[in-house]
Amino acid sequence: MSNDRPARSPRPSGDRRPSSGGSKSYGSKSSSSRDGASRDGASRGDGSRSGPSRGGYSKGSSSGGGRGAGSSRTGSSSSSSSRDGGSSRPGGYSKGGGSKGGGARRSQGPLTEAEKRALDVKMRRAPRAPRDPELERQKIEARTLETWIDDGSVRDEAVKATDRAAAVPAKRRELKPLDPEISAELVDSVGKQRGVRLAERLAQASEALDRERFQEAKRLAGAIAKEAPDVATAHEVHGLASYRLGQFKPAVRSLEAALDLRPDPTVMPVVADCYRALGRWQSVDRVWREIKALSPSHEVLAEGRIVAAGALADQGDLRGAITLMEPATKRAKSVRDHHLRQWYVLGDLYDRVGDPISARRWFAAIADADPEFADVDQRLRSLGR
Repeated sequence: MSNDRPARSPRPSGDRRPSSGGSKSYGSKSSSSRDGASRDGASRGDGSRSGPSRGGYSKGSSSGGGRGAGSSRTGSSSSSSSRDGGSSRPGGYSKGGGSKGGGARRSQGPLTEAEKRALDVKMRRAPRAPRDPELERQKIEARTLETWIDDGSVRDEAVKATDRAAAVPAKRRELKPLDPEISAELVDSVGKQRGVRLAERLAQASEALDRERFQEAKRLAGAIAKEAPDVATAHEVHGLASYRLGQFKPAVRSLEAALDLRPDPTVMPVVADCYRALGRWQSVDRVWREIKALSPSHEVLAEGRIVAAGALADQGDLRGAITLMEPATKRAKSVRDHHLRQWYVLGDLYDRVGDPISARRWFAAIADADPEFADVDQRLRSLGR
């Protein structure tokens, strides 16, 4: 016999009690019983496979002060089942770390990482609050149950609605027609058939500009301006869309091209403002002089004056800007939007030069005419009114 196998434990005299699994547990090979007992002397105390016994002893640990191999605390077989169904093994644990009902962990060996994490979570978990039966009953009684009312089938109504929708033809958005003079310019430039098509596209570009779809307006008008470069309206729409997008260099090029083809005072304040944004002060002054020489409407003149005064203020000449805005100090019989815009510029300039009394006077005049104009209410509060 080799030394690597333990010696077979002596069979106790007069003790041949069978294990609870129904098989003998001392050395001899026994067949499986009908109730599920395992072979080789190992019984299934809890329904799980305990593994075969070697040389009359179970696979449990025999170190650490345990009893002799193959013998249990009561002297019966090591595979004898306990009263509650758990299998008894040396060292006090079943194979696999516990019995089916959740036996205690073995006492030997350090904790695994998984066991450490589980223990840490368990220690940090707050204890559950005890449930109040009376509170639960009140919650149940306070529930609101939905009541469903059967109004019958709605299929007929849905079919009728679908039929009504199908009977109405899809309406295409009607574009505002171009000025006949502009359409004639396009026809003269590219021919009748192509001119009609470009007139429709230019109408789409104008509508996109009015609806603040500036990228679309710029794209459509730019293509028309390349194909029909002698049509001023195409350059104008492209320039205005670029201006609203903050693209001042292409804006001023297109607007100057439009003015060369057809002088229009209403576009000139925008051209001046583009030059102001680019810091081209001499060009701003030139356009302002051209606006005054044309004697345009009060609205156009007011817009040109605002841009010119803003250019002086940008250069640090606040007093010169106030002097330029003096014509706007005359009270009008009928206050219009261009009056309010000029008064706002005056109030802002006086506030910047440190004259709060004059600033309050102009902001108050705006508030009397239109309390919701811009941020006039905030400007008055900041000035102590």
